Amino acid sequence: MDSALFPEGVSRCSAKKFFLWTLPWILILIWGAVSAALCLWKALNQTNMSNIFAFALWIVFDLGLIALGAGAFFTGFLTYIIGKEELKDIINAAVIIGFICYSGAMAILGIDIGQPLRGWFIFWHANIHSMLVEVSFCITCYLMVLSIEFLPIILENRKLEEIKPFRLFGKNLHSIMAIFAATGTFLSFFHQGSLGGMFGVMYARPFAARGGFYIWPWTFFLFILSAIAAGPCFTILVVKITEKLTTKKLVPDKAVQFLARLSGILLSIYIVLKIADTISWIHNEVHKAGLTFMDFYRGNPYGIWLPIAEIGCAIVAAVILVIPSLRKDPKWLIIASILNCTGVILNRFSFIVVTLAIPVLPFERFWSYFPTWQEWGLALASIAYGVLLFSVAYRYLPVFPKEKELNPTS
Repeated sequence: MDSALFPEGVSRCSAKKFFLWTLPWILILIWGAVSAALCLWKALNQTNMSNIFAFALWIVFDLGLIALGAGAFFTGFLTYIIGKEELKDIINAAVIIGFICYSGAMAILGIDIGQPLRGWFIFWHANIHSMLVEVSFCITCYLMVLSIEFLPIILENRKLEEIKPFRLFGKNLHSIMAIFAATGTFLSFFHQGSLGGMFGVMYARPFAARGGFYIWPWTFFLFILSAIAAGPCFTILVVKITEKLTTKKLVPDKAVQFLARLSGILLSIYIVLKIADTISWIHNEVHKAGLTFMDFYRGNPYGIWLPIAEIGCAIVAAVILVIPSLRKDPKWLIIASILNCTGVILNRFSFIVVTLAIPVLPFERFWSYFPTWQEWGLALASIAYGVLLFSVAYRYLPVFPKEKELNPTS
């Protein structure tokens, strides 16, 4: 038994149970490794991507992970810059989740570019007029920031803390964490926005094109707002699932309720602006293109159900999160968190896949796309990687500072 490695004063399951829990995720990770190897060896002909669908399943997962990982920078901003002390009980979990999301997204991009050994071209031969270059710079730098924020949590492992240089280094990092939180907020703000702005300036594709403010299309601001509204809910969802699996209370209700309430307020603002943006788009960009709203949703499977489901999920989630009696009910809180995360993923799916599926010339048809098993393998491997890393972190690191206090008999 490796109990000496566990956080002080808490219990963990046996090594056998932990192995059985990790086994299916390890198998999925192996599937992903095989898929990645095939893609690197035989190139992207292992996928169903084409000149039509240059962005596909991987980028849906990529942008989804980046949006859900926004809980890290937003929680860090509220904790270290705004000074919300109650969030210190959940900030470690938020940082780890953010690190998982961003490192997973970077791994997917490494395969998606086809020749990862030439990935450095993005930085050395930068196209300064490309929003994707700015996104690449910011995501890479923010992953470095998250690694620095994750490091002191690792160094708090009981065995590592016994090594004096590690202990001192970890404490010194903690003391300047506000600097990294501010840096992460700056980097995340711009790359979340530029991901949306990239679609908004695709004027040749009326489904994505938007008006805006000066050089920024409305999608720039909507992507930021949807990310900071959904990110905290994803953090809450992971924490609640962990509590359910471990049958322990890990985070005080005060921290969870603060994040949930704030997420509800931001989501409500987002819904109003999203509906306003959609109405403006219908009467401007769509009208100028000589099309109607339904012209974009007449091809299966990209029907009218997509915008209804996206906005519907957001509305239901916002109602639950802003009503205290519903928000404080664990079941409704989990439902709201799932709906919030589902809504933002549907939003990213629409912009990535539907934008490319819709014909832009009169003689073209609606295109359909279904991923190969290699694409599914790599995408699902990012989830398996996240589950494994968070499981190992929970087992060996003090992810939840109040765990011992909240579970005195554990």
